[in-house]
Amino acid sequence: MKIFAKTKLNRAAIFVVIFYGLHSFSFTDAYDPLDPDGNITVKWDIMSWTGDGYTAVVNIYNFQQYRHIEAPGWKLGWTWAKKEVIWHMVGGQATEQGDCSLFKSNIPHCCKRTPTIVDLLPGTPYNQQVANCCKGGVVSSLVQDPQNAMSSFQLNVGQAGTSNTTVKLPQNFTLLTPGPGYTCGRPRVVDSTKFLTPDKRRVTQALMTWNVTCTYSPFLAQKAQSCCVSLSSFYSEMIVPCPNNTCGVQNNACIKSDSPDLASVLSSSSKNSLAPVVQCTTHMCPIRVHWHIKENYKEYWRVKIAITNFNYNMNYTQWNLVVQHPNFDNVTQIFSFNYKPISNYGPISKYAIPLRIFTRPIPLFLSIKYCTDDTAMLWGVKFYNDMLMQHGPLGNVQSEVLFEKDKNTFTFDKGWAFPRRIYFNGDNCVMPPPDAYPHLPNDSVPKVIISLLNLVTSIVASLVFLLAREY
Repeated sequence: MKIFAKTKLNRAAIFVVIFYGLHSFSFTDAYDPLDPDGNITVKWDIMSWTGDGYTAVVNIYNFQQYRHIEAPGWKLGWTWAKKEVIWHMVGGQATEQGDCSLFKSNIPHCCKRTPTIVDLLPGTPYNQQVANCCKGGVVSSLVQDPQNAMSSFQLNVGQAGTSNTTVKLPQNFTLLTPGPGYTCGRPRVVDSTKFLTPDKRRVTQALMTWNVTCTYSPFLAQKAQSCCVSLSSFYSEMIVPCPNNTCGVQNNACIKSDSPDLASVLSSSSKNSLAPVVQCTTHMCPIRVHWHIKENYKEYWRVKIAITNFNYNMNYTQWNLVVQHPNFDNVTQIFSFNYKPISNYGPISKYAIPLRIFTRPIPLFLSIKYCTDDTAMLWGVKFYNDMLMQHGPLGNVQSEVLFEKDKNTFTFDKGWAFPRRIYFNGDNCVMPPPDAYPHLPNDSVPKVIISLLNLVTSIVASLVFLLAREY
């Protein structure tokens, strides 16, 4: 009886632990090993109170190293806590006005309880702009262009509170960039943002500030594969193509480059620029990245990287490439691409790290680095090759990378010289299987066999000669 009661108690305890874990788990957490601290933060600053609400400036900061927001731009949504309306907006606009029939004279900009806001387009009149607005929702990554890694708009909110204690925070924030993939957490009231006046002699601050953190997860994005990698080398005639049907044809329109229906297909798909219209290939991917081992010198070796756009329906503005290879900590020169190393984990300074061996803690005073700088971010030079054009003669960008050899690790054997992983615009590209990589010419075995045959032949000839002399 006691055993039964104990078992029942243990089951109840396990249930409580699981229940608590499920409810305390935050689905906003999305871990990117290449950018563990990357996120998009929405900051909401109340700048002044009005008769029935407030005026606020909303800033969207992209704190991701390599993942950016491309055309047609971001869409930010939320749910009002009460019956708030947007009287007026500058630098952005709501996609729908909603039902404003209760208002007779002064009609709000948006009456929806769940508004969706988009950025204004370039060329917007100056009286409708605020700082960092009007870029069509395109936001650069933090490494690629830090000055354009944010977007802003201003809104006047009515039927809301008029003090810090009466204002209710919006809930259920959503962020499309432009597709899904980001999950936003709950808004949190933080210390009010401080601003420095132009003369740098006075500091002002917002009346109230709250932040919303949005993190990216490829599982939430549920995107089809968008890129693949092919390989080649100077020491082999073999060209390893992208795996067959890598990106599939389920949602892609495939068309031959010489098809007479090309113009009609493009015109019919222009309404949705997110749907790729790709050239018919064996891999069916919009983007192919080719890694070619070009030269081998005494102390250096050279690689050529080429990116080809097979998408008839997309210009990739501000594209970027993230490559993992152990020799990126010895880069000597990169031609026609920008380059910056990405440290996945920072070094741990000289702190005591207890290491338990045979139950005895032994303090280690070492400067430990989890991972070397084996990851590099590459992107185009502004006004030169920062835009990867649609499929055609201009739908290709390429560069060469010169590496210094590390004699302790460098080898052409077993595919060491090929990349471990490649990302294009934040999407993980499909690599060929390792057993398909180009192999070094294996002429060592024939030489051994020939040497053995020569030795055996010499021995046999000598024996025959000796026997002939005896007879």
